[in-house]
Amino acid sequence: MTPAAVTRPAGVPVPWRLPVLAAAGVALLTGLYAALLLLSVPVPTVPRPVEQVHGPLMVLGFVGTLIALERAVALGARWALLAPACSGLGGLVLVVTGASLAGKILLMVASVVLLGIYRALWHRQQSVALLAQATGALAWYVATMLWSAGFSIAELVPWLATFVVATIAGERLELAHVALRSRHAQPLFLAALGTLVTGATAATVWPSAGVQVFGAGLLAVVAWLAVFDVARHTVRATGLPRYVAVGLLAGYAWLALAGLLWAGAGAAVDGHRYDATLHAVFLGFTMSMIFVHAPVILPAVLRRPLPYHRLLYGPLVLLHVSLLARVGIGDALGLEPVWRWAGVVNVASVLTFVGCAVALSVVHRRGARRSPGVVAPTTAR
Repeated sequence: MTPAAVTRPAGVPVPWRLPVLAAAGVALLTGLYAALLLLSVPVPTVPRPVEQVHGPLMVLGFVGTLIALERAVALGARWALLAPACSGLGGLVLVVTGASLAGKILLMVASVVLLGIYRALWHRQQSVALLAQATGALAWYVATMLWSAGFSIAELVPWLATFVVATIAGERLELAHVALRSRHAQPLFLAALGTLVTGATAATVWPSAGVQVFGAGLLAVVAWLAVFDVARHTVRATGLPRYVAVGLLAGYAWLALAGLLWAGAGAAVDGHRYDATLHAVFLGFTMSMIFVHAPVILPAVLRRPLPYHRLLYGPLVLLHVSLLARVGIGDALGLEPVWRWAGVVNVASVLTFVGCAVALSVVHRRGARRSPGVVAPTTAR
């Protein structure tokens, strides 16, 4: 996610954004609770089998709502708030009713409105980066359409992964654009994106061969990011730019692992390889992106600063080390106790990040009241 919303006046009142963000928070917390149930951790059970909607809650109810809210703020039109409102409400419906048709339709409507947001942004300025982000929204729509048609969540994974990967890659292209000197950069990006979408489409029709094409598409996207993303330069900086770059590069490594597993071993809908591939994309890559861009995105969305502090490295390192133990020992060697407790630490790393973010924001707000006029820097590339 990018700081695009920082540079454009927002037409969506901040109080309107808070219920949407709260719904995303409920989706996150419920999704994490569902993760503990899936890990067979002895926690209290609830009447509804929320573990059955763990993936959609995390990817669409939480991440999707955050992305849609950022885009709505970037557009600055009040109607655009309908996208994150529908995804947030859809997540709440999944929490209450499970995998109901109502929740699926709300999530589908959210993706359609998000496509409308990208169409409005396209009229302002056309770019390959925006096209990639719109492709991500289209993948969201296809995933919810297939889910409503009776496809299992495991069969939706290539489309859900395309949603987050295309969106984030498009935003990274948007940031890298001013630094791109090669005339081949954008054509290569489009080729990688085309392979990704082709693979996701093929995986729906011919799962065994299609998933391998999809894995190749992921590897092509990672290769492009490794060559052209500004993170490979800013990792030598200090402060927030370096923190962002470290999280990005670590996330790209996990995305490459997922690409290798899919391209080399083919489809998997359960078992240790499925767990490793799934969480390499949605924890190692996606959650890492959220961690490092939160100091930029949250101030833009809430108009409340989240200053960078070295403390933020704590949950980031915890996330990647615990995921390495989960995938490299628990999944690879089939050691269930390691897999289970590494998964618990995965959950703890996300909660620790939320706690750090809240604490830093509160401390900065109190300091700003004592010293008016002092503003912490929040931009990074």
